[in-house]
Amino acid sequence: MQILQPARNKSLQAIPQDISKLVSVSDDVQGILKKSCYDCHSNNTEYPWYAYVQPIHWFLDSHIRSGKEELNFNEFVGYTFRRQQNKLRAIENSIKDGTMPLSSYTLIHRNAILDQREKSVLLKWVQNSRDSLNRKNLTGL
Repeated sequence: MQILQPARNKSLQAIPQDISKLVSVSDDVQGILKKSCYDCHSNNTEYPWYAYVQPIHWFLDSHIRSGKEELNFNEFVGYTFRRQQNKLRAIENSIKDGTMPLSSYTLIHRNAILDQREKSVLLKWVQNSRDSLNRKNLTGL
């Protein structure tokens, strides 16, 4: 079982479709997203040591694939305007109701838990991003 290792979620390529190419992402926001979101919602996962043990890796891989299907920050530019707006709204809702990051993830990754300041920063960023996208859509940029 240890011999069969699924491919890792690691991309060494430039990311032309990243959300930061479309909306402003401050260093503070980028740090929060990387710490609490990117393991499951980007093309680059930071794997813990136990990810190299089967069947744990298969379980993690399934979560990562599901997370990326739902939202991938590295593919955000390729989404339609409507989907971009829906994803930003979903981010806002999941922060407000505390459903993200998943409790099964934060059980082991305690540093991924969002504190009140981080939640406020992300909520403000989401609103600014939605406004920015609306302006771009109205002006046809």
